[in-house]
Amino acid sequence: MSRSIHPRLSFPLLVVGLLPLSAVAEDRVELEPMQISEQRQVPASLSVEAERERLARVPGGTNLAEPQRETRLATLRDALDYQPGLIIQDFFGGTDQPRLNIRGSGVQSNPVNRGVLLLQDGLPLNEADGSFVIGLLEPRNAAWISARRGANAGSPGATTLGGELEFNSLTGSDEAGRLRLESGSFGRHGLQAAAGLAEGGHDARVSVSHDEYDGYRHHSASHRTVAQSNFGLDLGNGVQNRSYLSWSDLTFEIPNVITKSRLEDDPRSVLGDGNTPQDRLLNIYRRDPHRDTQQLRLANRTLWSGEGWQQSFGVYGQNTVDDFTDPLSHTLTDSDTMGAQWQLAGEQRLFGYRLGASWSYSDMRRELYANSPQNGQRLQRFGDFDLAARNLDLLAGLDWHLAEQWTLVTEVKWSDVSRDARSRDSGNKLDQGWNYSTPKIGLNWTPSENQRWYANISRSHEAPTFWEIVTAEVPPTAPALATAQLVDLDVQRATTYEIGGQGRIGPNQWSLSLYRSDVEDELISTSDSLGVKVGTYNYGSGTRHQGVEAGLNGVLPTSSSIGGDLAYRLAWTFSDFRFRGGEFEGNQIAGVPRQLWAAELLYRRGPWSIGPNLRWLPQDTPTDHANTRDNYQDSYALWGLKASYKANEELSVYLQGDNLADEVYASSYAIRNRADASQPTFLSGNGRSLSVGMDYRF
Repeated sequence: MSRSIHPRLSFPLLVVGLLPLSAVAEDRVELEPMQISEQRQVPASLSVEAERERLARVPGGTNLAEPQRETRLATLRDALDYQPGLIIQDFFGGTDQPRLNIRGSGVQSNPVNRGVLLLQDGLPLNEADGSFVIGLLEPRNAAWISARRGANAGSPGATTLGGELEFNSLTGSDEAGRLRLESGSFGRHGLQAAAGLAEGGHDARVSVSHDEYDGYRHHSASHRTVAQSNFGLDLGNGVQNRSYLSWSDLTFEIPNVITKSRLEDDPRSVLGDGNTPQDRLLNIYRRDPHRDTQQLRLANRTLWSGEGWQQSFGVYGQNTVDDFTDPLSHTLTDSDTMGAQWQLAGEQRLFGYRLGASWSYSDMRRELYANSPQNGQRLQRFGDFDLAARNLDLLAGLDWHLAEQWTLVTEVKWSDVSRDARSRDSGNKLDQGWNYSTPKIGLNWTPSENQRWYANISRSHEAPTFWEIVTAEVPPTAPALATAQLVDLDVQRATTYEIGGQGRIGPNQWSLSLYRSDVEDELISTSDSLGVKVGTYNYGSGTRHQGVEAGLNGVLPTSSSIGGDLAYRLAWTFSDFRFRGGEFEGNQIAGVPRQLWAAELLYRRGPWSIGPNLRWLPQDTPTDHANTRDNYQDSYALWGLKASYKANEELSVYLQGDNLADEVYASSYAIRNRADASQPTFLSGNGRSLSVGMDYRF
């Protein structure tokens, strides 16, 4: 089936100039000054070393991944699988939309994501209401991916419980050209071609990638095409500029959820493969749930630097056209988003300072249609809304070097946000606005060059997106009675306490964070008995999110007789999220595994590397807030193996096997207040699969 939607771009470009601040005073105290005026060969692009230094000043949990070191980069989980604190649950395991969760923020939002601020080269990717389509991300174009978990986020607009996740683009200075080819089980094929150039004070890079996937389950085919380019220019006198242009086209079929018994008996099946009343009512082949999303994005960022200070200013605009069809309804959204962001950082005597401001605006039109149970076509339109989201965020931070090993980090963000909705049909409207401050105080102790400990107390706030504010109700047997409504919601708020550290022991690196968040008015989204999301509400009593995020990686000591080394990675994320009162007091909040382990061991010798990996959920996970025991997601262990050979500096090849034991398991599920085993709840994870690939650089 071919689907095509042509987006339009309708936003103005912003041009703003800023004057650099005056130079800092000459009298300085030598207390490990912040290195922000380094000479860079790549204009307006942060190196992985510079990002590592920036994260070392954060008094809390962070991650830094280098995806170009990975053997395969077909999905987001390939890039982030061994990062503690980042939980990625596959939707269908192809080029679709995994569920991203950090500290329980937006845990129930899949298949529409929220709760984390995504950044591309320092500028927001989210729509102004906070939502994003995670399947549009292309990790193959990232030089590094950085996460600042929770209130450790440093962008003015990152105020949610989940923090921020940034993708920094490869540039023309990184490589002259690249060709990637991938092929695997279930009709998986991938291609990426990139070319770059660098000369004098400028560089440019263009990348085009395409992925096709027939899918493990019936009715789960997908494809994605992404074209990304950037151009950097050194203007002299400490001024650098980079422009970005990207086009993304994502389409995937949705096999939807099945019952636990169907999952165990026939994990590749969908409703419609049988002849039960449930199969006849929700026949996936006839209702044809799917998602088609196209996005065009243009951005520009300028950096100024001087002795002891650096500032940046960026503007961006994007048009997103999204057709999201579930078994009962079609939701069509055409969104124009624009934004601007300014940041300044510097050092002056005993203090480091940070200032920032960001503004974003989205103008959306959203139409709701009933879905025909006979052929998946649009029936009557039952909702037509004009939606406008605005955000103004200000940031001020001050770091005080108390002593050579101690730094006190303080920061406050102030936000003024609005979510305005109006029905074109009835004229009814719901205008909601909030303003709030989000403070943080933390302490860094660095007793040695290879060891750092930290503690912090912070607040977080998250306003609802239009996916929570605009809701639909479609009776499956009477689509003519479909209705839409606007929901009045409050901001989710939390206070978080965190301690932890990170360091290096020889060739081994470790990290550890323990946190506890007391949440008020948590946004709880639930699905109906058929597995279709029906609404969101603020939980009336408090909830608590607490957990442990631990990572360890390095090289094991080996004897000379084996002729190589053993490299390992280990990540453990423990999540204890519970209701503190109300209807579900003491119960676990559904949606996140209590424990998630990811481990890898590679034997490396010369150009060869080979070894096993493991993704392990050791405990069963409730799928509803009532914690109904017969409808839990069962624990599982997925074993894999990968081998790679680097023929020379230009060419490498790999072979990778996933779920080699062909374990039957649920990769994700619908979340409800109360559920039972007769309801379709689970999404099947992929069975045993193999993939091969080639990476050629020139």
